[in-house]
Amino acid sequence: MHTASPSGASQPTGTLTLQTITMPADTNPFGDIFGGWVMAQMDIAGAIHANEVAHGRVATVAVGSMVFMRPVPVGAIISCYTSTLRIGNTSIRVKVEVWIKDFLTHKILQVTQGEYIYVAIDEQGQKRPVLKST
Repeated sequence: MHTASPSGASQPTGTLTLQTITMPADTNPFGDIFGGWVMAQMDIAGAIHANEVAHGRVATVAVGSMVFMRPVPVGAIISCYTSTLRIGNTSIRVKVEVWIKDFLTHKILQVTQGEYIYVAIDEQGQKRPVLKST
């Protein structure tokens, strides 16, 4: 069963990049998953995507336009979907959507989305050009 997100999307966009289950250790005092934990999962997914695009090491440089749409319950399976928004000389802008499958109802719901910016770096941690696919 799919349910539309507040943004109007009824299906995730992008590539499934990371999937995990929410656990009680990651909750706030009200029993919902901490937003910071969700953001960390998004950053991991975005970095995996950017690493593939850059054909090498990347580092997170910024997070923008973050929107939380609903709380994330314990026991939900979260799925991070990624897509490239822009490739610059040294940077990659990645859209990350997070959808959950509710443990009890099995509904698919979008819970957040955001843009993460990564920079391609060399072995010394210095910026390098994004290596384009041939």
